[in-house]
Amino acid sequence: MQEKKNILTYEGLRKYEDELHELKVFKRKEVAQKIKEAREQGDLSENAEYDAAKDEQRDIEARIEELEKILKNAEVVVEDEVDLDKINIGCKVKILDMEFDEELDYKIVGSTEANSLKGKISNESPVGKALMGCKVGDTVEVDTPAGTCSYKVLEIQRSN
Repeated sequence: MQEKKNILTYEGLRKYEDELHELKVFKRKEVAQKIKEAREQGDLSENAEYDAAKDEQRDIEARIEELEKILKNAEVVVEDEVDLDKINIGCKVKILDMEFDEELDYKIVGSTEANSLKGKISNESPVGKALMGCKVGDTVEVDTPAGTCSYKVLEIQRSN
């Protein structure tokens, strides 16, 4: 089975690369030093600092593995080449929530980068999926757990 491609914007790619570098270059050394210091205290069977440092080391290695997997299967969207005639990954959209008469701004990103609190929605989310391929003036219906929502596309622009 082929690995799923992780669609990333250039901003997302840089963020993950920077985090991976930070973990490999600085955090690994820092936790190795903590383990060394804890070992020097003697009996490891009742050494809370040693256990905590080993747990931290395990978490760091797991995150490094996760980031390497994301980056290995990354497909970067060149946001300057995004077609602004219709909604696609890498663009910003302004939509109108028809029920609440509220304007919402979202950036459409791949599922790896999605963060609704920062206005980044995935192309695989119900709203993102419904908006993909829409043009300015289009209205979409989205089925959500709370019922059906209607959105009208007001604007499509580059995200950078």
